Amino acid sequence: MTASSPGTGAPQREVHRLKANSVGLVGVVFMAVATAAPITAMTGNLPIAVGFGNGTGAPAGYLFATLVLTVFSVGYVAMAKRITAAGAFYGYISHGLGRIAGMASGMLAVLAYVVFEASIVGVFSYFTKTTVADQLGWDLPWILYAAVMLAVTGILAHFDINLTAKALGVMLLAEIAVLFAVATAVLLNGGGPDGIPVEPINPKNAFTGASAGLGLFFAFWSWVGFESTAMYGEESRNPKKVIPRATLISVIGVGIFYIYVSWMTIAGNGLSGSVKISSSASPLDLFFAPANSFIGGWAVDTFQWLLITGSFACGMAFHQCASRYLYAIGREGFLHPALGRTHAKHGSPYIASYVQSAIAVVLVGAFWLTDQDPYIHLYTLLAILGTMAILIVQTLCSFAVIGYFRKNHPEDRHWFKTFTAPLLGGIGMIAVVVLLVINMETAAGLAADSVFFKAIPWVVGLVFFGGLGLALFLKAKRPDKYEIIGRIVLEEAQEREDAPESAVPAQADAAVRTADHS
Repeated sequence: MTASSPGTGAPQREVHRLKANSVGLVGVVFMAVATAAPITAMTGNLPIAVGFGNGTGAPAGYLFATLVLTVFSVGYVAMAKRITAAGAFYGYISHGLGRIAGMASGMLAVLAYVVFEASIVGVFSYFTKTTVADQLGWDLPWILYAAVMLAVTGILAHFDINLTAKALGVMLLAEIAVLFAVATAVLLNGGGPDGIPVEPINPKNAFTGASAGLGLFFAFWSWVGFESTAMYGEESRNPKKVIPRATLISVIGVGIFYIYVSWMTIAGNGLSGSVKISSSASPLDLFFAPANSFIGGWAVDTFQWLLITGSFACGMAFHQCASRYLYAIGREGFLHPALGRTHAKHGSPYIASYVQSAIAVVLVGAFWLTDQDPYIHLYTLLAILGTMAILIVQTLCSFAVIGYFRKNHPEDRHWFKTFTAPLLGGIGMIAVVVLLVINMETAAGLAADSVFFKAIPWVVGLVFFGGLGLALFLKAKRPDKYEIIGRIVLEEAQEREDAPESAVPAQADAAVRTADHS
């Protein structure tokens, strides 16, 4: 497995490859949707949007977010058809806006995905502790559940990603099934006190309520992770087809699902009842009440257990994302080259996975040792940190699409796909970042007084400008390493798209190259 700079005469060097043909379209969709975590996104974000944001116009907020993210995805998938690399945003921005912006964005993406796993461990531990205590009467420390999740996640990530995709598929289908069942039961029974009102899906109501900006931010927050589809390009069977399709299916499919579930949830509780419950001390009753009324008490018990499996699936998916970003940067010789190694049998980025597990253990342990709450502090603070970082990267990626197609592949330039859509997507992403900044304190809730919360913008800025500084240093002092930034891409992606699976090398014979463009 080698990489070289075409046409430059640069010496070849060994590059470890992820295992090709490990996952198909369905598997990539499962991985992406699992990071969005529908059940966690709905139960965690919808009550805040309804109780303190755009009120009963929250479903319209999801409609608006679906439209913006679909426009963003048009440019994103145009890039995915040209560049196949485990680094996704890192590679895209390096090619579209240059190596300096690429390194800074890569570091921000690493920060985001690294902290997301630990964040989800927090909410998993909270859900598990409360459910086990309520239903089994065992009141155990939350750190025990966190340790189990970290251990199981690390073990699964050691193997072929197909194993993780299958596990995620089972858990994802279960959480989608219970949300869909409750929503459909409400619909079939004609709704609650107000029937099936249309006000929640009226587009103008997305921008009304106590704090429409807060509601809209939580709507966009519910999609964080959908963009991870591109990370699995090197491991998918037909990356130039699978990744674009998986991305659009994830964005549009999740959007329609969110709109439907949020609308029926509000219908089941009634308009005024939904706002009252969402702003109460028991916001989960927004879902539990209609589940109990329209299906039965057993549905509430099932719902509670699926909150656990859903958050576990989300954390496991984010672990895979973080591992691939660490791997992508490591195989280019940054951070540590050992991160770029893959397992000889499973083709997994096992060293990067071990490092990610260690980081997650340190983060979770730090919050536990300082007696922080797993939900209020660990989950919320790290989620806000990661979301701020990834939204900035998504914004830069939109403009990278325009830059990439302006400089390369004139035959593929399109007034909408490679200019208007990414431009509008970039503007939309800027608006979301502004919404986050404006509503960050409200989003943090009880954790807003912590020192960590106040440090979040500084951490993001330090990592971003640190990446800029590193790239500038390499450009001045190590031009050979500077040239490689974001340039390792999958060379045989097009051939793999057209070749039968039996004719494709599983791992060892697959080529990776360093290129100025794909």
